[in-house]
Amino acid sequence: MMILAAILGIGRSSDAERLEEIDAAMQPFVNDHTVSGVVTLVGQEGSIVHLGSIGSADLATGRLMTGDSLFAIASMTKPMTATAMLMLQDEGKLSLDDTVAKYLPSFAEVKLRNGQRVSPITLRQLLTHTSGLVGAQLCEESLAATAEKLSQRPLGYVPGEKWEYSPGLNVCGRVIEIVSGQSYEDFMTTRIFRPLGMTDTTFHPTTKQRERAAVLYKYDQRTSDLTPTENWLNHGGADSVPNPSGGLFSTAEDVFRFYQMILNGGTHDGQQIVSKSAVKAMTTIQTGDLETGFTPGNGWGLGWCVIRQPQGVTAMLSPGSYGHGGAFGTQVWVDPVKQRVFVLMIQRDGLPNSDDSDLRRRFQQSAVDALEK
Repeated sequence: MMILAAILGIGRSSDAERLEEIDAAMQPFVNDHTVSGVVTLVGQEGSIVHLGSIGSADLATGRLMTGDSLFAIASMTKPMTATAMLMLQDEGKLSLDDTVAKYLPSFAEVKLRNGQRVSPITLRQLLTHTSGLVGAQLCEESLAATAEKLSQRPLGYVPGEKWEYSPGLNVCGRVIEIVSGQSYEDFMTTRIFRPLGMTDTTFHPTTKQRERAAVLYKYDQRTSDLTPTENWLNHGGADSVPNPSGGLFSTAEDVFRFYQMILNGGTHDGQQIVSKSAVKAMTTIQTGDLETGFTPGNGWGLGWCVIRQPQGVTAMLSPGSYGHGGAFGTQVWVDPVKQRVFVLMIQRDGLPNSDDSDLRRRFQQSAVDALEK
């Protein structure tokens, strides 16, 4: 397979040597206990040209980080859920301009905190974080119960009038179930993960996969060291409900497979996973002039962060680059102009200024510097 061949034969030795500078750029963050370890991957024109790992996956046992270490990718789940929604639109089973209430009647009479009724939320607004839904949300005993509970939450603003990061993708997960006739998890597995060969992407890691899992850490101010902490998005047990906003576990290479498919216009090994027009819609700014997060110069597509004006942590990327991060420090950016994919995998809860962190900036800059020398 192309990806495996690329790993085994990275290319000219001089290229490989330059790309090793990425590991050197990451080492200080392990040394100062910002993170226990790091896995980095860089794709160029469809091939993996760098896959590096440094530090520890488990500090207590001394188990090292490896290229196939498993990570909780948190909100990097969102673009995958969004892709499922667009696949269903491709098939004519829904329209993003449908109201949520068409599929979930409990959303028929949404109100603001002051009791004022407002216009119905659309599926598009769920994907662009302009629905009025605010705050965080963990999953209930099912996605049906999760969506029902969210429908009872007062809106923070009139739908469409502002952008605020929200748990709206949880509602999308339930809509996927209703429209497809499959469970959300089954749809994601059979329609996205399995066709892409993402064998390590799951809501419920097996015992064997857990042996490769990177421990999630937080920084302990008292000891000036890292200490294990709980994955509050998904403990990964058999009884956990798949969280469409942030519950997946994956590896650097699996994540690359998904993002490369998007960069390929929705195709993988000749199979059209999602339409080219859907990919364009997802990765084009849909939020107009609304101020969006998480760093300056960004807009929002359909489930994806899109760079309008590169600056700061994204200064080395092209306008129109897109991607998503996760609460535990993982991040992927795709630069469609230069045909590049940048994957950063760490497990650190509570990393200060995570979205604009020096760690992310150093990774991306060192990768670009190596590619352009």
